[in-house]
Amino acid sequence: MNSLLRLLVRLLFRFRAFNEGALNTPGPVLLIPNHTSWLDWLFVGVCLDDSWKFVTSATTAEQSWLHRFVMRNRRTFPIDNASPYAVKHMAEFLSKGGKLVLFAEGRLSRTGTLMKLFDGTGFLIHKTHAKVITAYLRGASRLPFSPNHGWKRCFPTVTAHFSDALSAPHQEHLSTAQSRSLFTRWLRDQMVRQQFDTEMAFGPMSLPAAIAETAAAQPGKVILEDATLTELTYRKLFIGAKLMGDRLAPQCSGAPRVGVMLPNVNATPVVLLALWQLGKVPAILNFSTGTPTMLACAELAGLKHIITSRAFLKRFKLDPAPFEQAGLKLLYLEDLRATISSVARILALASSYFPQSPSPFADSLGTAVILFTSGSEGIPKGVELSHRNLLANTRQMLAICDLRDDERFFNAMPMFHSFGLLAGTILPLVRGNYIFIYPSPLHYRVVPTVFYDKDCTVLFGTNTFLGGYGRKAHPYDFRSLRYLFAGAEKLQSATAELWAQKFGVRILEGYGATECSPCLSATTPLEPNHGTAGRFLPGIEWKLEPVDGVADAGRLFVRGPNIMKGYLNADANAKFHSGGGWYDTGDIVSVDAEGFVSIRGRMKRFAKISGEMVSLTAVEDALAGAFPHYGLRMATAVVTRPDEDKGEALVCCTNEPKLTLAEIRDAIKAKGLGNLCIPREIALVKEIPKLGTGKVNHRELQTMVQNSK
Repeated sequence: MNSLLRLLVRLLFRFRAFNEGALNTPGPVLLIPNHTSWLDWLFVGVCLDDSWKFVTSATTAEQSWLHRFVMRNRRTFPIDNASPYAVKHMAEFLSKGGKLVLFAEGRLSRTGTLMKLFDGTGFLIHKTHAKVITAYLRGASRLPFSPNHGWKRCFPTVTAHFSDALSAPHQEHLSTAQSRSLFTRWLRDQMVRQQFDTEMAFGPMSLPAAIAETAAAQPGKVILEDATLTELTYRKLFIGAKLMGDRLAPQCSGAPRVGVMLPNVNATPVVLLALWQLGKVPAILNFSTGTPTMLACAELAGLKHIITSRAFLKRFKLDPAPFEQAGLKLLYLEDLRATISSVARILALASSYFPQSPSPFADSLGTAVILFTSGSEGIPKGVELSHRNLLANTRQMLAICDLRDDERFFNAMPMFHSFGLLAGTILPLVRGNYIFIYPSPLHYRVVPTVFYDKDCTVLFGTNTFLGGYGRKAHPYDFRSLRYLFAGAEKLQSATAELWAQKFGVRILEGYGATECSPCLSATTPLEPNHGTAGRFLPGIEWKLEPVDGVADAGRLFVRGPNIMKGYLNADANAKFHSGGGWYDTGDIVSVDAEGFVSIRGRMKRFAKISGEMVSLTAVEDALAGAFPHYGLRMATAVVTRPDEDKGEALVCCTNEPKLTLAEIRDAIKAKGLGNLCIPREIALVKEIPKLGTGKVNHRELQTMVQNSK
């Protein structure tokens, strides 16, 4: 019978199983699959011999004759879910060398992704010391028998991936309750890591291939919309990329890298996809840094061409002359579009209905994009991110977030920033989610209104931008919001409290760097921990090196598939590669027993006062929102100056002339910080300088303070 069923699922679903040898592990052993469809038992069952039993609900089994047939037989282990003895009965069976299949989520996933695990599973592992095999059923969420609201197909490809037999990390000194929690978290970590590893091994290897795979399932879905309210379906996206690529090919022949200087509009992802399909590497220029910095970045990347728009240059008051004088050829979108004939459009439309040949750019290790660091502490560095880097970070995020097919992303973060490019553009394009692209994150009144009008559910931003939206928005503007991520700078308590009180929304904080594609850790609804930046994503190794003067934290080094290929800057690149793949984040962090990361600040943003290390970031966080009586425009930031007696002294920079040192001292003490954290003087500035990403430009601010002396 099993052989017949195996043949049936092979024919209908092209079913294959991997690492089935692990299933021969002698009991006691638990097999824990993810649970996305009513046929999951079939895909797992055809791989098992008669020694295995499925844990089923005795109550559900009585609903009909069909339920009884499936859930009460020699291959099942029915339990009463409401009985406190249910887990005890399973533990007794396992203790006798039993082998159980348990869907630890306890219900079918409503999102198509891994939901919470019931901690009774952790108790079983604790009591029986059973081996654990996890299983990832890939593709089953697309069956019509799956209750999530995503797209479905009658006969999708389904594969089963079994882990090796695993031993949980038993610690005898822990109580039963502590062990239950520990093992449940450990089990979830194993399942998340297995999903990530499987997708990396069996998913598409390049960005255009990954986007094309999703597009093939729903070519008519509206995937992009910008401020002009122009909508693009997946089909139109690929038609536009083909037409654009045909025009760019003769213009950029012989140039491996092509500059992109465009705002957040539909044309930007179209251009990126066109360049990828041509085998070119887009170098995205940060136009907020100014023309001299962009020219330095173009020279660093060896650019000869820059794709831009006349309308964009006019709107942002950028003069094309310096670029042309530097020998750069500007390719204007308006001119390229004008050369597209009606015949070419018709042919591109017709070809979109036929299977496309694979992209010539299939090397997962090849550079996908060049981004430039913000330059907040020095000149920008050119960061090479490969297709594998960006796909790894996308899949890492998807493994920990229960994103649904019907999510609607709102992306106002500029695509020259890794946050806006990966989280706001690439991830939803690969996942199959609608994106509304907005040209500026600084429109604090407009962004909430458009978000409300478009019924979006996912929003990204820096602390600065989220604080601006929170102050200006109507309390009902974010009624549809499901996921709110903060990144790129430390989330301040005042911002988190504002969103919680005004909108009833919890901000999820992430942490990362451009060099990491960018995300390294994040809090989620399943694992929230306010005040931390969450736990490390699957597949990331980390270590802390001691820092003189810091007792309970260290300098963070990370390694993993999302870490960059390297820098364009020769010295920085040589230093990176000499570290054996470890990237020095330059941040001082602590990691608690549960794996939650707390960011103390950048190494360069610590002051050494009387031999002690003081985090300037912590001082800024204490001052943020501490003076509401001065109004919303009031801002503070902290820098240092040399001090003969104590080594360094803190300087509070502000645009509020009435702010006093006494008020600053009270705010610092109210946050529980010591006397060393109190600034000794105030520097009045007209405005706190900011980068295009919303971060404070501490380098410029430090220069302003030094020049004022």
